[in-house]
Amino acid sequence: MAESLYERLGGSEGITQIASDVVENHLVNQRIFARFSNSDVEGLKHAAATFFITGTGGPEVYEGKDMAAAHAGMNIDAAEFVAVLDDALAALEKNNVGQREKEEVLFILYSMKGDIIFG
Repeated sequence: MAESLYERLGGSEGITQIASDVVENHLVNQRIFARFSNSDVEGLKHAAATFFITGTGGPEVYEGKDMAAAHAGMNIDAAEFVAVLDDALAALEKNNVGQREKEEVLFILYSMKGDIIFG
């Protein structure tokens, strides 16, 4: 049986590191860092990790809002959305994630565009 994306990304430990790196990238990304300047960074890292763990076939550990509710009223534009994808790709590359897995992760993230960018 083929390994799940969760397993191929290193399970909870690997995904937690990737999620942490994504958030760290957001904090220095000139396009989006202001959105995170007053955030609980550790809480954000935890939420990102648990969302990703659950979404890639791992245990059901995410307890946060769905993407539409989490991003409602934020007026995120397409350039910001792409900046987030770029940050995710950089984190995947930093963690030596394979090409197939990078493509799967980016596909998953892109599939949420309609729940993040409204209008």
